[in-house]
Amino acid sequence: MVMRKIDILVTSEIEGGLAPFEHGELQLVFHKLNRLSELPLLEGSTWAFVDWMLPDTSGLEICRQIRCAPQTAPAHITIVLDEDDAEAKRRALRAGADDYMIAPITRSMLLDRVMSVAGNLYDAGAIRAVSLGELAVDLAAFRASWRGKPIPMMPNEFRLLRFFAEHPGRVFTRAQLIAALGKQEPPVDERTVDVWIGRLRRALRAAGAGDLLRTVRSLGYVFDRP
Repeated sequence: MVMRKIDILVTSEIEGGLAPFEHGELQLVFHKLNRLSELPLLEGSTWAFVDWMLPDTSGLEICRQIRCAPQTAPAHITIVLDEDDAEAKRRALRAGADDYMIAPITRSMLLDRVMSVAGNLYDAGAIRAVSLGELAVDLAAFRASWRGKPIPMMPNEFRLLRFFAEHPGRVFTRAQLIAALGKQEPPVDERTVDVWIGRLRRALRAAGAGDLLRTVRSLGYVFDRP
């Protein structure tokens, strides 16, 4: 059975917790959204529940950031308002929100909202491809190519390539890459990342892409823009 996945982003803890939820062939995975730059790999469609007021910023600013980031631009955004205020609703929709809920929200309320439109959400909101210069990562076909030439690779290397392609020019530590790929449980030794990187480098070179993956001494790895 092939599981369909929806990634749910929340800006605060919710009553009932953030454990994954499965229903038939559908898996809902929760992520606490602190900074967009710290999100792990999002492999399904995305739904963000954004609080109107946050400790260090506003929900409106988070909505704008979600819409501007390639990784989250297609997300469905629900703004969580403190009260049923017409002007707040208008401002949220102008900032990129799709709809709203009134706080407080619970896990069951959130799941009911997502499950009511899960089929349409998955079909319309899942990211299908990532492109960076002459590199193309086709998520639906689980295939990567350079200038149209396929790049054979194993699943971990494919997911790693997608993550790097979504965050070019940024240095990631081994621990951050393990977290991004959801490999914390059971724990993965950080040196395993070096094995993934080595395989990915060889695959890219064999396809003619050269040395896009660069080691930054004492820090980690960075994927340079082609």
